[in-house]
Amino acid sequence: MDPNGHMIQTAVLTRLLDAFASKKATKDLGYFIALKNLEEIGEGRIRETTGEIVFPVVFSGITFKMFKGEIVHGVVRQVHKSGVFLRCGPCENVYLSQYKMPGYDYVVEGNPLFVNENMSRIQIGSTVRFVVLDIQWKEAEKEFIALASLEGNNLGPF
Repeated sequence: MDPNGHMIQTAVLTRLLDAFASKKATKDLGYFIALKNLEEIGEGRIRETTGEIVFPVVFSGITFKMFKGEIVHGVVRQVHKSGVFLRCGPCENVYLSQYKMPGYDYVVEGNPLFVNENMSRIQIGSTVRFVVLDIQWKEAEKEFIALASLEGNNLGPF
């Protein structure tokens, strides 16, 4: 046997990392980015129904969650006549409607894009600073969708 419990600690840590990697996000905490510290492993308890040993653990990690009214950056993934879809960190579904891009017009010149009178372009690959209008949790997909706007100061492509 391992007198210091290193094998048990390693097994618990491995199981925690597997669980962390498979759980994309939660409504309350947002997207799981990284596990920082494993602070404590509690005493194991046997589940009578399965015979499994369950260890309570305390750990800290890094998460990402957007909030209504927050100003963040995203990268344009798709351009449509009705607006654009952006990716912001791990959040793949941020929608910016054409109605929330004041002064921008839709143009189809080979690759579709939005452009304003200063020739500022919103196209696939552009980085855009936007304000989060609303955010919604999709339980089945374990992910968030967000609505964005460029209405405000210092918002738009850069």
